[in-house]
Parts: sequence; C-alpha cells; structure tokens
Amino acid sequence: MDLEKQSIRADSRNSWLNIMIVKMKKLTLLCTRAQQEQTLDKLRDLQVVHVEHVQAPDGADLEKARNHLLYVQRAQEVLAAHPDTEPTGTGPDELADKVWALIHREKELKESIQALEHEHARIAPFGEFDPRAIQKLNEEGLFVKLYELPAKNTPEAPDGVAITEISRGKYDTYVLAVSKNDFTLPAHEVRLPDRSLSRIEHHLEKNKKALEETEAQFQKYAGDKKIADEIVAKAEDAVRYLEVRQGMGTDSAVTYLQGFYPIDREADLVAAAEENGWGYQFEETSDDDMPPTLLRNPKWVNPIKPVFQMIGVLPGYRELDVSAVFLIFLSIFYAFLIGDAGYGFMFVAISLFFKAKYKGNEKAQYIMNLLILMSSCTIVWGMLTGVYFGISFDALPAPLRSLSSGWLIGHGDPEVAKTNVMHVCFTLGAVHLSIAHLWNFIKKINTWEALANIGWLICTWMLYFVVLQMVLDIQPPFSANFLWGGVGIGAGLVFIALLLQKEILGVITLALDIISNFVDIISYVRLYAVGAASFAIANAFNEMAVNALGEKGILIGGLIATLCIFGGHALNIALGAMGILVHGIRLNTLEFSSHAGVQWAGEKFNPFSRKETSTQQGG
Repeated sequence: MDLEKQSIRADSRNSWLNIMIVKMKKLTLLCTRAQQEQTLDKLRDLQVVHVEHVQAPDGADLEKARNHLLYVQRAQEVLAAHPDTEPTGTGPDELADKVWALIHREKELKESIQALEHEHARIAPFGEFDPRAIQKLNEEGLFVKLYELPAKNTPEAPDGVAITEISRGKYDTYVLAVSKNDFTLPAHEVRLPDRSLSRIEHHLEKNKKALEETEAQFQKYAGDKKIADEIVAKAEDAVRYLEVRQGMGTDSAVTYLQGFYPIDREADLVAAAEENGWGYQFEETSDDDMPPTLLRNPKWVNPIKPVFQMIGVLPGYRELDVSAVFLIFLSIFYAFLIGDAGYGFMFVAISLFFKAKYKGNEKAQYIMNLLILMSSCTIVWGMLTGVYFGISFDALPAPLRSLSSGWLIGHGDPEVAKTNVMHVCFTLGAVHLSIAHLWNFIKKINTWEALANIGWLICTWMLYFVVLQMVLDIQPPFSANFLWGGVGIGAGLVFIALLLQKEILGVITLALDIISNFVDIISYVRLYAVGAASFAIANAFNEMAVNALGEKGILIGGLIATLCIFGGHALNIALGAMGILVHGIRLNTLEFSSHAGVQWAGEKFNPFSRKETSTQQGG
C-alpha cells in the first residue's frame, strides 16, 4: 500500500503536462451521528477536503448564522482601516452593535439633511417669515397663500385678491396672495412650511454638525478594523460549518459527507480516519464529476496569480493550466504595448521601491515581481526599437541609438520599420497559437483530438504565410499551390478527426473556424498598433513642450512644457495600462485560450477549514 501511494505521488509530481493542476480524488466519509460534531472539527483542522453537499443545506440555525454574517459584514465594510489609529478597546461582541448604531444614526441624519435642504430650496424664494403668523391670520378669516406664478403670461388676480411679489426667478415669480374670501389662483400653490427659513437653516446646520460627529466616531473605530475582520472571519466560519453539517447525508444512525481532495494528501486522510474511527471510500473522479481546481505553480510562475485574481479566471480541472505561458506572453505583450525603454526603467525603479517597502507581504511581492519582469521585457524591446520617453530616434544620444536593432528600425526607413515590427507581431501570434495546439496534441496523444490539433497546427502556419502575403506583401518561400494545399491538408485532418469523434457541429462550422483562425493571427497586429500610438502620443507631447519653450519664453514656456511632459506622459502611461487590460490579457484569455480549449470554467479548491487559521495550499 505504501509503495502504491509513493508511486501515485511520484506520478503526480512528474506529470509535466498537469504539474500545476493537482489531481483530485473523490471522498465519501462516514461517521455516527454522535461523532458528527467531532468529525467536522477534526476535518476542519485537517484542511484537505473540498466539500460537496449531499443535500441542500438549510435550517433555522443556518439562516440565523447567515443573517449574523451579513450584519457583521456591513459593520466591517464601513470601517476604514487606519494603521495609525489606536483600538478603542471595545469587545468583539459590542463592536458590531456600536457600529450599527452609528450606521443607523448616519442614515437618519443624511435623510433629515436631504429633507431639510429640499424644504429650504422650496421656501427660500419667499424669504424669512413665521408660518405660525400666516396660520393665525387664516384662522381669523383673512386668507393668506403663497404662490409660484409663471414669469411670462402671469395670470391676472381675481377681484378682491391682493398680490405682493416677494422675489422673481428666471422662469417664475414668487408672490404672497391675500383676500378676505377664500380663493384659488390658476397657478402652483406653495404649501406652508412647518417652520421658518431661519429655523430650517438652524436645524440643517445642527444636523450637519451631528453628521460630522458621527463620521468622526467612525474614524475613532477605524483602529478596530482588525477586530472587525476577525468577527467576520468567525461568522464566515460559522456559516461554512453549518452549511457543511446541514449538507451532510443521513442514513439511519450514520451521517456522511462527500467531497474532493488532492491525491497527495490521501495519506493524511487515511491517518485521520484510522485515528478517529471514520469510515471512508476513495474513488477516482468520473467524467460526471466536477472537481475543483488547485493550482500549484513553481515559484517563478507565481507572479501571475494577482492577474488571475483580478480578472477572476481559473482553468477548469480537466483543462490546461496555462499559467506559465500566460506569464511569459503577457510579459512580451506588455513590452510591445508599452514599447518604451524609458518607461520600463521608471517602472522597474518604482517596483523595486515598493518591493522593499512591502517586504513580507506575499501578494505585494507577486505584483512587484510581475511588474519587474514585464518592465524588464519593455526595456529590452524599447532598446531594440530605439524608444525612450517618446524621443525621436534622431534626437537620441549615439550610445542609445547603437543599442537598437537595424532591422527593427528599418535602417532608418519608417515604413520598413513598420512592416518589420508587424512581421514580428504576426510571427509571435503564430507561435502563441501553435503552443496551444502542440500542448493539446501532447496531452491528448491517444485520442482523435490529437489529429485535429495537428491539422490546426498546419492550418495556423499556412494561414500565417497568407497573412504576411495579404497584409505585408511578403511572399511565402513556396508556391501558392503548396500554401493552399497545406491549408487543405490541415483542414482535412481536422475534418476527419471531427467525424471520428462524431462532432457534427464542429464539421458544420469548420469553414468558419478556419476563417476565425486567420483572423486570430491578424489580431496580434494590435500589439504594433497600440505601441505605435503610445510612441506617437509621447512624441507629440514632447514636441509641444519644445515648441512652448521656444515660443513662450523660459518662465511661461517652462511651465507649459512641464505640464506637457508630466501630464502627457502620465496620460500615456494610463492609456498603456488600459491597453494591457484590453489587449494583452485578451490575447491570452481569448485567442490563445480558445485554441488551447481553455474555457476558464474552474471552481477554486476551497477546503473545509477555519478561515482565520486556514493556509492557502499550494497557492
């Protein structure tokens, strides 16, 4: 048995195709009803089982726990963290209640202020008066009313009604109408306020001051943010615990749960089961199962984690883990899209500063390492293309010009340089998509899908030469018959594989898929387009700065030039960051992933554990 386990672990470690997606097995764990609480506590400490509910969890205790979680989460949300604020010493049980009292107080004050401001705006055109005096006159038989009359086409006052204008606006006239008899004017009558304008202003000021004091109370509790986080963690633990308990199956005196666990933790489960007297059954996952995805990346791949978390994607359990390819090509795309060695040096310096500042913060280290890697690629590409802060190539110092690639800069001819850089983009696209099909071919070597991927590899490279010919007028190194024959052979292999797999829909859409393959290769030209636009923007602001210095003098011109340099390059950097999100990530998550068959349908491995003590397993 031990030798078998060791073999399984070795196979899991040595499978380079799935080395980053940990293999899962299915668990059914049985215990007596009397053992249920103890079993769940032990299992939670073990942190190894991703629980799948046998039945939908419900019950009064669970509903109460969920409501409590919402309660404390709201209290947590309103507390901004300020490390320099001292904790108030309020106990965990009191903190949420006190914060909620402030939340209610803040809500009441804001609603009151809004109502008072509306009332103030309504009455202000009539100036200061005492509503009680008007009410008294009405009671004594003298009818006094407030009206809002249109400035144009003002209706005439009926006989016996005296009208006094109080104020006039652009479209309306505000009047006081008085009569000994009851009357109605064909205009909007303004309801009498409950209090005078000065009293409204007094209450408005009082409520605003109270709101400021309430907000100051929130700031006072900012030092308790850590306690609030712990309260929420415990509440989340309580909900998760009850969901697992209520989701267990029952059969007579036995209760059981099901879930998935990483294959290399099987020995831990066996030891715990034997120690606690649990019954258990281990099964291989079937095609009907939907195991969670647990990524265990080598350290050099870990910087891609924040990107996956930011865009909220995760490969499915049976899909390829493209983390390494994603990281490598995102760094290359970043270099093309930013394209400026000057920016690259600046980003590396900033990243190194924050890397030192947040030493010990694992997430921050991943982000900084990613920025350093991508910015280093940007430096290399910027040097090869001779781009530094958007400065024209001819204006660069000779040592910097000497670092550039004569072929990439077209030996001084901008049109040739444009063609050559686009050539690199298309080649990069063909390589990127080929990696997807080659990877799929190796993974599915014993299936007909491997034949389809060989077909797509042939199509991709034949279509690559078609793109070069059509877009850049670069003739392929072989005849047109060979080129289109290659496309036909590739399409034929895909067609045969689809028929053998009985993928009728794939057969019907094959022609469209080939066109889509062609379009996908062309889409990599966006790397050139965005990079060229970035240089053009930076260069334009540089020229504006130089012109301002020449035309406006040292003082005024220097100020304008400074604004152009800093404002223009800041704008350019912001646009570059958007370009990374829109184009760099898209080429990985859509174009490449569609060819690799990655649909990002993964569910994150979330072992049953205590939140406040749980550790992320394997990343």
